[in-house]
Amino acid sequence: MTTKSIAAPAPTSGLGHSLKPRQLTMMGLGSAIGAGLFLGSGAGVQAAGPAVLISYLVAGTLIILVMWALGEMAAANPNSGAFSVYAEKAMGKTAGGTIGWLWWLQLVVVIAAEAIGAAGLLFSIWPVIPVWVLALVFMVVFTGINLVGVRNFGEFEFWFAILKVAAIVIFLLIGAALLFGWLPNVPSPGFSAFGDFAPNGIGGIAAALFVVIFAFGGTEIVSVAAAETENPAHSVGKAIRTVVWRILVFYIGSVFVIAAVLPVGSEGLKSPFAGVLDLAGIPGAGAAITLVAVVALLSALNANLYGASRMIFSLSERGEAPRFLSRLSASKVPVAAVGISVAFGFIATVLELLFPEKILPALLNLVGSTCLVVWGTALVSQFILRRRADRDGTELPLRMKGFPYLTIVGLILLGLILVVGFANPESAGQLIGTFILILVIAAGCFINARSKAAKHATPAK
Repeated sequence: MTTKSIAAPAPTSGLGHSLKPRQLTMMGLGSAIGAGLFLGSGAGVQAAGPAVLISYLVAGTLIILVMWALGEMAAANPNSGAFSVYAEKAMGKTAGGTIGWLWWLQLVVVIAAEAIGAAGLLFSIWPVIPVWVLALVFMVVFTGINLVGVRNFGEFEFWFAILKVAAIVIFLLIGAALLFGWLPNVPSPGFSAFGDFAPNGIGGIAAALFVVIFAFGGTEIVSVAAAETENPAHSVGKAIRTVVWRILVFYIGSVFVIAAVLPVGSEGLKSPFAGVLDLAGIPGAGAAITLVAVVALLSALNANLYGASRMIFSLSERGEAPRFLSRLSASKVPVAAVGISVAFGFIATVLELLFPEKILPALLNLVGSTCLVVWGTALVSQFILRRRADRDGTELPLRMKGFPYLTIVGLILLGLILVVGFANPESAGQLIGTFILILVIAAGCFINARSKAAKHATPAK
């Protein structure tokens, strides 16, 4: 990414603009380091063994290219609708509305997954209050946090993210000491697990890939939060550069340790961070990291609820959702948008009561393929808008290097992931379900656009 001293246009929304660059950066980390890492990494290793690292490298490369593309567009046009707005500018209102609704629905599911996941982890070390009650408490608390001003929300998220980043660094240090035999009286497992690198073959890697994509999902929230950030062009560029490399280090490093220590079929993969630390023989470490994982999931829930509310707010402003969802409180918070974004999370707590331990796995399997569609749309939008800007001689405050080649590489990589996904029955089912959902949403957006156009058409004289 290259930055020029060109001021980005000020956001036109009535939202506040008090998020600081450090808060934006940590929000990007907070939304990505959650259930996907602390729970999904175990599912990925279970599916592919150590070959899950291939899944992480492929998905990691794709998310770097997507974030560069989003950074360019967000710096030029900071908007709470982010890639939904960019898709509308590039491909029309139906495309913009469809991708906005799809991402909002994805986050609504993720919010529920993170509330139940955090509750399940806390229950595993403190089996006093039922999981569904804990999840309900989390939903109430974080709904309240998201109803305060964005400055307080940003500061809260900043310290939440700091805590889990510090915990992951400590985990990586302990994991390295365990693998190299530096811990006293604890035998090292070595790297023998990598001898059977891909126990389930290409099918396992494909299955793990969609778990991994879910893990990286949410990073794009940086482009949404740019609309409420001071000096968007500078803040977005810095946040993207920082978030991308940190996520890759934390994810690849953590999964490498987990895959080396916990073989396929290990009970420890249900809570992989705690499983590794228990094997390291550190008293209380497993419980401590589980508490940190709870904080991590709640931090991601917090950030994703923010993202979901801002997306539905933007859709409402553009006439793609009911108008009441764009009303702001005195502290410039879209209260109704927050309320509708948490509704499914409350429903999920009731479902957890009725179907214990069944809801979280179902939720984790719902959203992996939607991330691919969102990222693909972002790359296509950037390709169209960048070519348009270059043709018109429009200066951009932030430019993606290697255009158009890196954008095309991202689209090719995305296409290959889809081909591999359709080759696996489990992920193929996800993809088919996602595309059916897209068709339904697109039909609704198209009908809405036609209806509005008809109402505003000038009668013939």
